[in-house]
Amino acid sequence: MYLITVEGGDGSGKGLATQMIAVILQQEFTFAGVDVTAEPRRNAELGMMAVEAVRTGDAGPVREAVYFAADRMDHSHTWIRPRLGQGHAVVSERNIHSSLVYQGVVGDLGIEEVAQMNAAAMIPDLCVWVDCDPGAALRRIEHSTLRVTLDKSEYFETDEFQIRIRQGYHDLFGGNVPMPAPFDLGRIVGPIVNDGTKDELRKKLQIAIRGFLHERPTPLNVSTEEVDLHMLGAALVSQRGQTTLDVVETPPARSNSDWLDSRKPWQVVRDSTKIYIEAIQASDTPSRLDAPLDPLSHSVLAIVGTLSLLPSVEIPELRSWLGPVRMVTERHTRRMVKIFHEQSGWVRVHRSLIGSDASRSELRPDWQAYGRIGIALWPLKEALSEWRRTHASSSWKHGLSAVLSSNPSAVDSCIARLSILGSGKSDVVPPSTRDELLSWWQDGAV
Repeated sequence: MYLITVEGGDGSGKGLATQMIAVILQQEFTFAGVDVTAEPRRNAELGMMAVEAVRTGDAGPVREAVYFAADRMDHSHTWIRPRLGQGHAVVSERNIHSSLVYQGVVGDLGIEEVAQMNAAAMIPDLCVWVDCDPGAALRRIEHSTLRVTLDKSEYFETDEFQIRIRQGYHDLFGGNVPMPAPFDLGRIVGPIVNDGTKDELRKKLQIAIRGFLHERPTPLNVSTEEVDLHMLGAALVSQRGQTTLDVVETPPARSNSDWLDSRKPWQVVRDSTKIYIEAIQASDTPSRLDAPLDPLSHSVLAIVGTLSLLPSVEIPELRSWLGPVRMVTERHTRRMVKIFHEQSGWVRVHRSLIGSDASRSELRPDWQAYGRIGIALWPLKEALSEWRRTHASSSWKHGLSAVLSSNPSAVDSCIARLSILGSGKSDVVPPSTRDELLSWWQDGAV
């Protein structure tokens, strides 16, 4: 979903920072996967052409830029883009900004020309700029394992070039040289000065990554809908053949095809939101003080909706299926599951084995419909919440038509989600038009 790149001069600590960022992403966030890569690629023919071009500098800035751009284009569309669409985070040691600095600024080719060569490449959502003193960088280069394994001596590994490269990054990232389109769309964080211990560097990187991801920025290379649709389909495929707990006896039984039972979607939302609000307002226990008052909030729909797709799961597995679009912090996920467990008819938490430390959670059957409707109408959750706040006395039956009039682009998204989830009734096909979507909402039919 996000392409995060790590930039800086040779020997600045980019490789270490890249690995640290990957670990932070794996430990703290809910991407479907975290993939690490680097440019130029030393395992691809195009990448090795770029490596050879800088071995002596004889190729010149134009051919260098062309080789790097060709490798980046192939890398972007055959390796990076498919992973982003599946909800992965990709962390790349070097990317477009290296070419902008090395060939565009230091190589005097011109930053606009380099940008045009790379215009169809993936745009880094976040660029982490790692910086260090050029003298320290050269000492690291001299002792690097890369020099030993490749026996390389690139023409820019000199004091003069390291100073120019460092200044190039400062000019580009500091605003002295305008960032060319379309790469001005991404965010830059830094300089993160690598002049201390590894723990100090990791802490700086952790703050930067948390600050970026907690804002939930819109990804630049893929749509959140593409990512979430992939996650929804994968979740349903993963649970085929699995069953819910025998001890969950509340009727009706969980079903992937008849999850609406005899109710209409607007009635489900009406009854469920009322129960949630009453339960939260009636409780004064500390565990519920941080619970959202809005039953259509991100965390409520994310957790209940994701549980509606799955059999019993442990918290780490639940968070992995939230994915990057429905991401909720681990602490808040645990808090909300506890709240749902304490409210009768929401979630049952149990230990699958005697003496097991890991608890498993399962959504009770009569909350499955609310969870799946929440997932189906996810693109409209904020609009529905605002409509309800300003139309408290109106019937939920009219809520969807009211918000769709001001959010026409959400129609296709909701229809695509219902094509995966089903209509909720085995004898009713999912809606395929705006009118059918409204009919489904009001009557459970199309």
